[in-house]
Amino acid sequence: MKLDNADSLSIKTKIWIENDQNDLHFGKGKTEILERIEVDGSIARAAENMGMNYKKAWTHIKTLQQNVSDELVISQKGRGSGGGTTLTPKAKELIRNYRLLQAEVEEFANKRFAELFLQK
Repeated sequence: MKLDNADSLSIKTKIWIENDQNDLHFGKGKTEILERIEVDGSIARAAENMGMNYKKAWTHIKTLQQNVSDELVISQKGRGSGGGTTLTPKAKELIRNYRLLQAEVEEFANKRFAELFLQK
């Protein structure tokens, strides 16, 4: 079945990981905060650049660390050149795997959408 105005349509997907009690463990928001920390070198700056308060950003990180059972960020106290936050290899792996899963799901969804709704 082909939909009207098919050229202006697109499919959207959202991927997240949750436990059997439906508690969110990992998804887009937590991935983005880790990516921002990697870029900004600071939880505070990452939160600010995302329009999020520091406490919420830190809560995201603590939740992730509990669910992964591993350290994801390394924070060094101090202002200026002595302080900051970096990601562990585990955090980088988590980001890579999430982004890969997201890309593969989107690729499949776009292909299937075209088959089901854009073909005559």
